[in-house]
Amino acid sequence: MPLNRQTTRRPALAASAKTSRLQGFSLVEVMIVLSIVAILMGLAVPAFQGLQELRRLEGHAAELATDIQHIRSEAVTKNRQMHLRFGSDAAGTCYLLHSGNTGNCTCTSAGAAQCTDPANSPVKSVGLASRQGVRLQANVTTMLFDPVRGTTTPAGSINLIADSGKTIRHVVNIMGRTRTCSPQGSVSGYTTC
Repeated sequence: MPLNRQTTRRPALAASAKTSRLQGFSLVEVMIVLSIVAILMGLAVPAFQGLQELRRLEGHAAELATDIQHIRSEAVTKNRQMHLRFGSDAAGTCYLLHSGNTGNCTCTSAGAAQCTDPANSPVKSVGLASRQGVRLQANVTTMLFDPVRGTTTPAGSINLIADSGKTIRHVVNIMGRTRTCSPQGSVSGYTTC
C-alpha cells in the first residue's frame, strides 16, 4: 500500500518552519540595546575629551622643553646670544626663539613672529590660541641664553595650563637646565612642585 506523502510529514520539520519565521528582534529589545549604548557613550565621551586635553597639554609641554634645549644649544653652536621670549594677545599666548636684541621681536597666538630689527633672526615661533585649550604663563618676559657659559638669565618658571586647570611647569635654572613638574600634582606622572 502506497503511503500518502501528505500524511507522513514529520512534525520536527513543521516546527522548524514555524520558528524560522519568528527570528528577529522586537522593538522593545532594540530600544533597550540603543538605551544601553547611549548611556555608555554618555559616560565615554567626557572621559575621551579629558584624555584629549591631557595629551594636548603634555604635547605642548614636551615641545617647549625641547625648544628650550634647542635654543640653548643654538646659542653655543652659533656663538650668539639667543632669546626665548613670551607674549600674549587677545586671542591667546605664544613664545618665540630668536637671536639679536631682546625687545625687537614679538610673537602672536597665531604663531607669527615679527622682528623690527633686520639683525634679529626668528628661529621658531609657537602660538597657543585660546581655542586650543592650553595657555602659557611665565614669571619672566624673556630669557637670554649665553653662548660662552651656556647659562640662562634670568632663571624662570613657565606654566602650561589647560582649561581644566591641569598644569605642567618647566623650571629653567641659571645653568639652562629644565626641570618639569606639576603644581599640586594636578597631572599624574609628574613630580609635584
